Amino acid sequence: MTARIIDGKELAAALKRRVAAGVAELSAARKITPGLAVVLVGDDPASQLYVRTKAKQTREVGMRSIEHVLPAATSQAALLEVVAELNQRPDVHGILVQLPLPTAIDAARVIEAIDPAKDVDGFHPINVGRLATGVSALQPCTPTGCLLLAKSVRPELAGLEALVIGRSNIVGKPMAQLLINESCTVTVAHSRTRQLAEVVRRADLVVAAVGQPELVRGSWLKPGAIVIDVGIKRVVDGAGGSRLVGDVAFAEARAVAAAITPVPGGVGPMTVACLLRNTLAAAAGEQR
Repeated sequence: MTARIIDGKELAAALKRRVAAGVAELSAARKITPGLAVVLVGDDPASQLYVRTKAKQTREVGMRSIEHVLPAATSQAALLEVVAELNQRPDVHGILVQLPLPTAIDAARVIEAIDPAKDVDGFHPINVGRLATGVSALQPCTPTGCLLLAKSVRPELAGLEALVIGRSNIVGKPMAQLLINESCTVTVAHSRTRQLAEVVRRADLVVAAVGQPELVRGSWLKPGAIVIDVGIKRVVDGAGGSRLVGDVAFAEARAVAAAITPVPGGVGPMTVACLLRNTLAAAAGEQR
């Protein structure tokens, strides 16, 4: 068996085309142009690149991109003032504060300050609670992208044994909730899980989001499983160079799985596309 490669770039491009069509329709019908505000604190190179990517793609689908780049020494009070201003701006429909924040700032406090109706990251406790209770909400972008990738292989996931490896608030926990809402039987594995290989072997769908390069081996997988690899890390190879790898040993897994996301080119593009979809939904008032 050689697994199908789930092309996240292709699926993200298709989703962005649908978002662009929705933006044009909203603009024509209600004279609303969705606006996405991204707030970056500090000069982390990875965060800077991610913010530039988001801004470029926001404009590509016809939305307004508003960027606030603040120095690393910005106080929590000053950042909260920026969020409060964006909450009040009628031309801003989505607010994203780029994480991680400097250690002197309480990220949870900042997230809670964002208007839940503009929380396009889906991290506000109100949106988290709505997701947990099965009510319409702005959903976290990476888990939503993972779900769409899995459903591109198998549109009906009900009844599958699904395993989420990782229990972070950003990916693991909301991913598990999304799969529960799809009527999967869900297991969440983490650093305290015993005999992880045996747990993986039971799963029809594996979402690996633990941040440990090539943790999941091909021999652990159930033949025919769908594998969504959220991890991405640069490692040194034997020739002295480096390469990007995920949480799954890709070559091994491809020989066993039915379908697998590549790293890079799998989950990453879908995260940004789902952010744009959330911004359109927020502008249209679909989550109020």
